[in-house]
Amino acid sequence: MLYRRSVGAGGADGAFEVLLGHPGGPFFRQRDEGHWTIPKGEPDGPDDDLLAVARREFEEETGHRAPGDGTSNPIPLGTIVQKGGKVVHGWAIEGDLDPATAVSNTFVMEWPPRTGKREEFAEIDRVAWFGPDEARRRLKPTQIPFVDRLAAILAGADPNAQEPKPDGS
Repeated sequence: MLYRRSVGAGGADGAFEVLLGHPGGPFFRQRDEGHWTIPKGEPDGPDDDLLAVARREFEEETGHRAPGDGTSNPIPLGTIVQKGGKVVHGWAIEGDLDPATAVSNTFVMEWPPRTGKREEFAEIDRVAWFGPDEARRRLKPTQIPFVDRLAAILAGADPNAQEPKPDGS
């Protein structure tokens, strides 16, 4: 997940934005809140380096290489399990990207259904920067913990700390 210190706030007080992608294809054309995603994908084999896979998928879905010049080290954000059971390993890395220059890879599917016609669609039809609150509204619900964990890390808190119980313990 690419993040940048918020432009308007100058990065003060941990203010930041994350880059999210809107899924392409006809099923998501009219869907917005709760459907955006972090750039992600699946390893080709069981021995693939997961961070390398994340970098590859970022490039495939945005048309840009993930920052990796040594000035910004990836921040591990742990894992989540999506609704369909897919396990997603997340990292955050600081950088910038102009959404107008993003170009995703494509996929082909039969469209409209049962017509025999095949159409090509962008896997990600657009990307945009969002502050944490808006990102939580836009993201698939299972991916929201990645934003929460990044916010905790940037604020200097332990992202794995447990919330206190109602009795204070």
